Amino acid sequence: MAHRNAGTTVYARRLIVERHRVGWPAARIAEQLGVSRATVHKWIRRHREEGPAGLADRSSRPHEAPARTPAAVEARVLAMRAQLRRGAVYLAGELGLVASTVGRILHRNQVPALTTVDPITGLPVRRRHSGVRYERRNPGDLLHVDVKKLGRVPDGGGWRLLGREATAAQRHKPVRIGYDYLHVAIDDRTRLVYLEALPDERDLTCAGFLYRAVTWFRGHGVTVLRVLTDNAKVYRVGRNWRAVCVGLGLRRRFTKPGCPWTNGKAERFNRTLLAEFAYAQPWLSNTDRLAALPDWVTHYNTRRAHSALGGRPPITRLAA
Repeated sequence: MAHRNAGTTVYARRLIVERHRVGWPAARIAEQLGVSRATVHKWIRRHREEGPAGLADRSSRPHEAPARTPAAVEARVLAMRAQLRRGAVYLAGELGLVASTVGRILHRNQVPALTTVDPITGLPVRRRHSGVRYERRNPGDLLHVDVKKLGRVPDGGGWRLLGREATAAQRHKPVRIGYDYLHVAIDDRTRLVYLEALPDERDLTCAGFLYRAVTWFRGHGVTVLRVLTDNAKVYRVGRNWRAVCVGLGLRRRFTKPGCPWTNGKAERFNRTLLAEFAYAQPWLSNTDRLAALPDWVTHYNTRRAHSALGGRPPITRLAA
């Protein structure tokens, strides 16, 4: 395969040399092959100086690149990408660089795209890509609601801190440690998030969360019109859930059965929640993790660079 910037192939260059050897003038060779006489003389000269190897493709990269990002900066970008597994927009904001510069560094070093790796382990995975990104026109047009079960941390730390062998005995306890149920409500337009850690996901609990979430959004000037959930029984037939939706004037929407990506914004936030908060560090107790959760949500809403918002936090879109 020829170099993408080359005007001739290796075969054409050999023809130039062969015809020159049998006495063809440079002008005639150029006319027959559709190239300039300067090109003909260039390949004749290279063959004379280097032999057959001189006819091979060469890189078009310049010998010097004074504007190239220093190696130390590239190393910082790659180290932060390996540690945080975040995109070019976020890394650029953290390092004070331009997102396109960070993107070129990642591409040049053949760093795999985030969509092809697991956000927790960094190992390659296969993912479904619809290729379609939808977004409502106004804040409050659609509120994505979901529940993420998160295993509680035992006192003294779990297996991420102590290792699996040290925590194996906990699996045989008569009373399980259990789960925290993280109820999430994210606005489709702004990506603003309201979150509560609750003891279960029953009808009354979910209904109370929805009421407080809508009230919180109203406090930020967002009037919620629709709510999107999965097809869990509590959302389909829960009496308290239905009553809150009717009382607040919310139109209910449900995801396509068997297609969790229909509620993609909530699912994507859950992935961010695990990668950047829940599993970002080992915790000494469940109390410590729950105590840190509100500050992280505030950081997500007001400071964290969001790639879908051009590197700005969700609160800026609400202000706009």
